[in-house]
Amino acid sequence: MTKENLYAPFHVKYDALKNELMGNDIAAIRELTLEVHAMVHPAEVSRCKEKTIADLVLDYVLDGHQNVPTSRMNSGIDLTYAGTDVVPMAWHLWHIYRIEDLVSNPLIAGKEQIFNADWQSRIGASITDTGNALEYAEAKEFCAGLNVAELKQYMLEVGKNTRKIIANLTLPQVKNMVPEENVMEILRVGGVTTDFRSVWLLIFWGRLTVGGMILTPLTDHHMYHLPPCLDVIMPD
Repeated sequence: MTKENLYAPFHVKYDALKNELMGNDIAAIRELTLEVHAMVHPAEVSRCKEKTIADLVLDYVLDGHQNVPTSRMNSGIDLTYAGTDVVPMAWHLWHIYRIEDLVSNPLIAGKEQIFNADWQSRIGASITDTGNALEYAEAKEFCAGLNVAELKQYMLEVGKNTRKIIANLTLPQVKNMVPEENVMEILRVGGVTTDFRSVWLLIFWGRLTVGGMILTPLTDHHMYHLPPCLDVIMPD
């Protein structure tokens, strides 16, 4: 199995989702969103029978490789608003699913995030935000202290929770932006910092409809970060 074979089904489904979001069939939108979401999460989240791209990365990290250096994102992505373009592999998992927690809960559902003081202690996280502004030395120190087994449990809970939110989305929600207070709640709970390399996320997310959030933070964003990890795990 090549990386291209792993990525191709995602791109087909993702393109179908983009087209579906232009229409008004909420049942079809929910169904396709759940299908695409399942492809970038551990199989346990959606009860898939086969391992996903996320499983491959997670298994490698759990096998003692959480500090292996990786590219932060696929080549061609602007990294102007980033602390470093090289990060330890575990950073990707924290960053992806921390963002998903913030976007699916405070932003879309208008409810409390899953992450709290208990999760922070269990994971051993020295930060509460998405890690966008960390310099390489800071990211390395952060990842060295992570309990990856507990990070996995957080990832699973975030993914399962997001699927419940997706299953109950209404068409007006999908077509509209979220209230401004939902956006600012992320800053209040420490999901971003006031560093410009972090706080710009509020501007970006605040300009999206929920449909746009489905396409970026909840699905395609994962594919900015999982492939650089697979480049290390499955070198050409």
